[in-house]
Amino acid sequence: MKKLGFGLMRLPKKNNEIDLEQVKSLVDQFMNNGFTYYDTAYIYGDGASERAFRECVVKRYPRDSFTITDKIPCMNLTREDQMEGFVLEMLERLGVDYFDYLWLHALNDANYDKMVRLHAFEYLTEQKNNGRAKHIGMSFHGSPAVLDRILSEHPELEYVQLQINYCDWTDENIQSHACQEVCVKYNKPIIVMEPVKGGSLQNLPKDAENLLRSMDPAFSNASWAIRFAASQPNVMVVLSGMNTMEQMTDNISYMKSFVPLTQKEQETCIEAGKILRAQTAIPCTACRYCTPVCPKKIAIPDYFSVYNNLKRFGMKSDSDIWNYFLNLIQLNGKPSDCIKCGMCERRCPQKLQIRRYLETIKTEVEDEFA
Repeated sequence: MKKLGFGLMRLPKKNNEIDLEQVKSLVDQFMNNGFTYYDTAYIYGDGASERAFRECVVKRYPRDSFTITDKIPCMNLTREDQMEGFVLEMLERLGVDYFDYLWLHALNDANYDKMVRLHAFEYLTEQKNNGRAKHIGMSFHGSPAVLDRILSEHPELEYVQLQINYCDWTDENIQSHACQEVCVKYNKPIIVMEPVKGGSLQNLPKDAENLLRSMDPAFSNASWAIRFAASQPNVMVVLSGMNTMEQMTDNISYMKSFVPLTQKEQETCIEAGKILRAQTAIPCTACRYCTPVCPKKIAIPDYFSVYNNLKRFGMKSDSDIWNYFLNLIQLNGKPSDCIKCGMCERRCPQKLQIRRYLETIKTEVEDEFA
């Protein structure tokens, strides 16, 4: 299997709906170049991602020409008997009768014991035994200690999906490197998510970008991020949420015949990550796991993006960034609408203190200019 996977969380949209014709073009380019791995989840687009996969891949290509990973939504589980309903709905949305890879979605320090209590691991094993899933595993957003505990207690898990990128490699919250080392310890293949950190590693500060270009100006910023992740031990596939043909073509250009980064190149990437972290006020990846549960319909990732750009480029009331903020507060809940219920923080894979950040944006931006 080639090391580039097609992540289906951030598909292109037209008139606020997934643009199926554009997705078909991306799929054709992906498949025609020998790539086969697709990744989705029950919660992506409230099921729109799975249905788009059915229309753009399943109905147009033989079943044995692609692989699909889907994920049972641990964040939505309260009872053991819910898992069967989710899995049947996922299969129906996808239009397939088996998963190549079936994961428990977003396991972490807070929900692991609940998954044990609900017998989620036994359910996964049952799906493999009855032929609904060829392989089973989990996506994980937690500490290395809990990852070690899970892999020790559940050797039946075959794969682990981890957030790995050079910016989070030594980050105290994400601990990409430490988690990767746990997987190596247990000899588990790794599927990488967020290699470009929600696009942050494409849109770099100039000094970080110049550092990467000093190694080789021919490669895009995104290429350094994806190749860094793909160069790590035990990494089987690196997911990329490609939503333009330009992104697809760029990724294929260096992943079709992948060459790992040298040690010096990896170290330079990590230095670029340190520069980015120093200039990023809120390290949000815009996964949008928080927004469906917000009772006030606050566009949390969008406000965070605006705030990061305002902090980086300056608080100018006539800037396009500022105009975007004004549009946001007209169409969505405002930062000041936050009731501090904490639902968003329980969903956040990055463990961000969302309530505190919204209060900061209210004070520094909304109260000051709105």
